[in-house]
Amino acid sequence: MPGGRLTQQERQQIALGVADGLAYAEIARRLDRPTSTVTREVMRNGGPTGYRADLAQHATERRTHQRRQPAPRGAGAPPRAEGRDVEAVREYEETFTTLLMQQGLPKMMARVLMALYISDEGTLTASELSQRLQVSPASVSKAISFLDDQGLVRRERDERRRERYTVDNDVWYQGTIAGARANLLLAETARQGVNILGPGSPAAARLETIARFVEFIGESIARAADQARDILYSTPETGPGQDRGEEREPAEKP
Repeated sequence: MPGGRLTQQERQQIALGVADGLAYAEIARRLDRPTSTVTREVMRNGGPTGYRADLAQHATERRTHQRRQPAPRGAGAPPRAEGRDVEAVREYEETFTTLLMQQGLPKMMARVLMALYISDEGTLTASELSQRLQVSPASVSKAISFLDDQGLVRRERDERRRERYTVDNDVWYQGTIAGARANLLLAETARQGVNILGPGSPAAARLETIARFVEFIGESIARAADQARDILYSTPETGPGQDRGEEREPAEKP
């Protein structure tokens, strides 16, 4: 299997495959590349409807040039922790961002969320996000508003009264619960159509099936989220002198 970066010829083959409606796995097979390489290439360069080989090649060359340029004093991304492979971290960040985009998150929102995920503190200011991602404060603000509405980040003030954006275990829980509630709302709305369309009609039966399905999914997700939080997040770590088999007090639900 070939290694290294994609060539311009490979990008042209990707563009042709995307235009022909081929699955990423099939395009990757023809190139003898991992499917994740093709997926990441397309999603970071316009997506399936906007991918262009020449533009993708130019963007890659520009990114490579920017990485080789020394950052101005006082600017650039915050330094990585000692011992980390900067290139490996960057590649991982791009891979995870692509996955979030595949699941429906817009590109800028995915980049902001990922930047928060991989920061050791799990919290950054708008200025820090703008600097880290090399985007305008307005872009960060728009992304944060979207993520806040989805329950995926939390806003708070630090000791200098600066607004900070935080991701932690509880934020992930709240985001999952918000998704479950959205399913329950969909079920409720679908069920309203049963009486409107007339009980016993094919359309009403279809809507009732939809309502039951998404209602079951929503309730199951909410229960699973509660159980996961109790088991994974509410149990304190084993401390010095404490036996791992020692029984702990169950966590109190909020």
